[in-house]
Amino acid sequence: MAEKELATFRERWKQELSYKKEEQRLGCAPSTSVDAPLQSSRGDASKNRHLICSEEAAETEDQPEYVSIARGLLDGRTSPLLDRIQEERTRRKRLYHNMTDACSASLQQQKQPKGRREEELVEQLIEDLNEVNDIPFFDVELPYELALKIFQYLTCAELGRCAQVSRAWRVLAEDGVLWFRMCTREGYHPHASVSDSPCWKSTLRDCRNSAKAVRSNWKNRVGSISQLQFELGKVLCDVSSCDNYVLAGYTSGDVRLWDTLHWDATASFLKANSLSALTSPRPHVSLVQVNATVAAAAYQDGCVDLWSTETGGEPLHHYQLPGTIRALAVSPDTPVLVSAAGSDVRLDGGDDCGYWRLLCQAQLPSPAQSLLVVPGRAGERPVAALAAGESVHLLKPGEGEELQLLHSVYGHPVTCLDASDSLVAFGVKRTGWSMHDGGNKIHVYSLETSKPAVCVGGSPGDFTCINLRDAPPHLLVCGNKDRRVRVFDLRAGSSVLSLYAHHLGVTSVQADDWKVVSGGGEGLVCVWEMRMGAKLWEMHNRHPVRHVRFSSSTLLTANIPDDKSPRGACITDDDLTAHRRHRGVICHYDFSEDALSPDHVLPICRSDYVDSYGYNYNISLAVPYDRLSGSHPAL
Repeated sequence: MAEKELATFRERWKQELSYKKEEQRLGCAPSTSVDAPLQSSRGDASKNRHLICSEEAAETEDQPEYVSIARGLLDGRTSPLLDRIQEERTRRKRLYHNMTDACSASLQQQKQPKGRREEELVEQLIEDLNEVNDIPFFDVELPYELALKIFQYLTCAELGRCAQVSRAWRVLAEDGVLWFRMCTREGYHPHASVSDSPCWKSTLRDCRNSAKAVRSNWKNRVGSISQLQFELGKVLCDVSSCDNYVLAGYTSGDVRLWDTLHWDATASFLKANSLSALTSPRPHVSLVQVNATVAAAAYQDGCVDLWSTETGGEPLHHYQLPGTIRALAVSPDTPVLVSAAGSDVRLDGGDDCGYWRLLCQAQLPSPAQSLLVVPGRAGERPVAALAAGESVHLLKPGEGEELQLLHSVYGHPVTCLDASDSLVAFGVKRTGWSMHDGGNKIHVYSLETSKPAVCVGGSPGDFTCINLRDAPPHLLVCGNKDRRVRVFDLRAGSSVLSLYAHHLGVTSVQADDWKVVSGGGEGLVCVWEMRMGAKLWEMHNRHPVRHVRFSSSTLLTANIPDDKSPRGACITDDDLTAHRRHRGVICHYDFSEDALSPDHVLPICRSDYVDSYGYNYNISLAVPYDRLSGSHPAL
């Protein structure tokens, strides 16, 4: 405050206090004269005390509101931390008044008359007003940890505004713990610790800029493309992917594992078991599955091999089932493998030492068509969901009744199956007279209660694929033979998006919070914007799309032919290798890299033509140059 304003404020307050005191003295004079004879008597002492207390109470009620506020500030009644505030104010009083003994000062203040105390009240309030800029609220009245608790509910923009209030608030708003929690809450660096980055505020800004650039590349089809090829003369049988690992099996009996994060590293050639390796001709690979730690492959002779994704080489685990294996699944986050041959189901698991063993076996009433392992059960007993004919079962090893019937309706076969950590969804086909009661449906059951949660659908075509595990919360995306991709809201039980996608039916689908990627039987891969329901771009290959999997910056598609023994692949033919158009293709798209970089130019474009095996370069070309431009910004 300025000197003149302080002087004016002090004089005005003193005049008002003296005026109020004079009014009270004049109003109480008659009562004091009447009660004077009573003060000489000892028997009326209690009455005098009562009258004095009532006068003080009336004085308190009649005084201005700011006087009571100032008195509350002086006494510390409005602070939640009285001890800390009293200590700070005592220290500042000692510096301000040059007093050496705080106890004697408080005694002198109690002995002073009432008028003097009110004058000091004015001086103390002015002193407190001057100290507002010196003692911030979060420094005096709140601990630092409690202030961080309050600041953690603010957004980035609100923290930026708070940082402009004062120096103390800027220290709080730029605390590394706040920005680390905000970074992990938005999905960036989920497994990091606070000490991994010197400035989490800059890290969050870089992550947001990178995510914005990747989304723009997704929409404009800007990035790099690679084709994963191993057996040049054999036909692709099955493909599976998880994180950065891609696993493929071929008609030659070979299994190939790629690590897309380390393209320059030596590729993992997974060796088959001795029984399959000595067989001539070697059996085809029927199914493959991979997660972050293990890779599994099933052969047509009923053998199953399991490898480590880190070491590769010889199988860690091997067994054989009678008959051809129709379904194979590994858990995405636990070492669990489930396989089914006919109606026989087997569940194997690994321990902490890396040893695998049989956990349980079960017999289904009908041959198994599809199965999966419920994700999100790390540290708990594994649960597998199996679809067999018209029923859906849950396999829970280690319990009294290991095989539990979840759903079964006569005449309504199950067409597709998927599960999240708490729900399991499957498509049911309507046949006969039941086709007129609403069409084909998708039933969603709760894994905790084993009871129906919601039923959606009503399409005349059969549901061919469901994606519940990777879909956003409360959403389910599915494909149908009626050429449409649908997104359902499980809370409302209704469709929120319907896309006319593929004229030969939808074969695979996946969605996140803003886009949908679908594959069709005609070999077309389409990327859709969910909010607008518009197609962003598409890519085409010859064979049906049997596998689609994408992350924030990558997309993997696999076109697998239906005919595994095309013309020219028989040993009696002149050409012992299948033509390139019959083999199938695996495409890996990376939208976080610059396609103009020389590392992403096709090998034939970088060749100096001095090598003697130029045939391999021609095979590396997936489509004509006008369709696939590895040296242009757009794919």
